[in-house]
Amino acid sequence: MSADGAEAAGGTGPLDPAALDPAALDPTDLERLERAIELARAARERGDHPFGALLVAADGTVVEALNTVHTGHDPIGHAETNLVRDSGQRLEMAELATSTLYTSTEPCAMCTGAIYWAGIPRVVFALSEADLRGLVSEQSGVPTLSLPSREVFARGGRPVEVVGPVALPAAAEVHRGFWD
Repeated sequence: MSADGAEAAGGTGPLDPAALDPAALDPTDLERLERAIELARAARERGDHPFGALLVAADGTVVEALNTVHTGHDPIGHAETNLVRDSGQRLEMAELATSTLYTSTEPCAMCTGAIYWAGIPRVVFALSEADLRGLVSEQSGVPTLSLPSREVFARGGRPVEVVGPVALPAAAEVHRGFWD
């Protein structure tokens, strides 16, 4: 068990021991991160992979997205890539440059690249990529990349603030039984 008592879904052991205590987050960040997990649950309920994300611009504009890999027949229909695409159509680049992206799970390398190219300066996530790999016993098709978002962002020419993982048991729970 982690310091806050959180355990990964499926009895796979504790969540990332380096995960932030949710109480350490700004209450607004925590509320938005919990919303991202609700979106992940909605994606799962409709038959997609359990990932959800939202973007909040400085003016309060909110854009939300779900994973659409199955329902959209789109192998790159991850919640974050869908969100970046939708946000780019609704917001100006200057607005994206003052936004925060919240996601239920650490963005994969593809999604991290999309976030970087969109100019989004801040990302907050719950479940780590490493914890996700621990929950996915076997995957059909292409296996998960072992490449944390911080490593991808570090290769860029501008800083991106990354907050996470955040120890929210619901972020792991939404995956329980999905990858079996």
